Amino acid sequence: MSRIPDAKVVLSSASVYPHGVAATFDLADRLGYDGVEVMVWNDPVSQEAGALQRLIDHYQLPVVSIHAPTLLLTQRIWGTEPWDKVDNSVRVAREVGAETVVLHPPFRWQRDYAAEFVAGVAQREEATGIQLAVENMFPWRARQREMQAYLPGWDPVDIDYAHVTLDLSHTATAGSDAMAMQAALGKRLAHVHLADGSGSFKDEHLVPGRGGQPCAQFLEALAAGGYDGSIVLEVGTRKLDDEERELDLAEALAFARLHFAAPALP
Repeated sequence: MSRIPDAKVVLSSASVYPHGVAATFDLADRLGYDGVEVMVWNDPVSQEAGALQRLIDHYQLPVVSIHAPTLLLTQRIWGTEPWDKVDNSVRVAREVGAETVVLHPPFRWQRDYAAEFVAGVAQREEATGIQLAVENMFPWRARQREMQAYLPGWDPVDIDYAHVTLDLSHTATAGSDAMAMQAALGKRLAHVHLADGSGSFKDEHLVPGRGGQPCAQFLEALAAGGYDGSIVLEVGTRKLDDEERELDLAEALAFARLHFAAPALP
């Protein structure tokens, strides 16, 4: 017999790109996901709590997390001031009942933001009660050269964040040991982006089980430890047609359901 801890398996709206948040809710509902993570980008629905609440009410699915627009591709969403992006994400999260805001560490050219980032994240968590779960990233590589693109660093393990998002596509790109990171983070691991990667320098976001990451072992270890955060499927499908996308996201959900289980306690 097995036991399944209290953690939601959630669909990221990034998995449905270039379709928007409404399509994400529709797919999540039809496939049997437990909720949605909203990536804030140029889809107006992703930026507006009222529109998100209408989708929540219609589909009876929660938004469990908001992904702040802190990517290169979203640099002009909600202006160019990075703390405004974070604060707007926290506001939307509170208004729709999400517990977590996912954010990337600052880029190295955002030096003022980076200098106060760790303290600023902690202050906002204390003031709002929202988890700001900083995501692991990876070095940028080109022509056999490696660049430190993030400050204070791409690896959150040794940085003083109370909450961390661990992304298994990013561990593949970085060449990191996902199992060692999980163990080192302990209870600081508050949020998971489940995907796979082959170890390419590209951030692949493959369906779990199609790359070289220990996705099954990772989920089993989470379950054994009683993990109760969210497991968010963040799988790249932008080159697929609608039928192929649905099949991939159904497979990703089935993988997560199958492996997020631990032996029943005696």
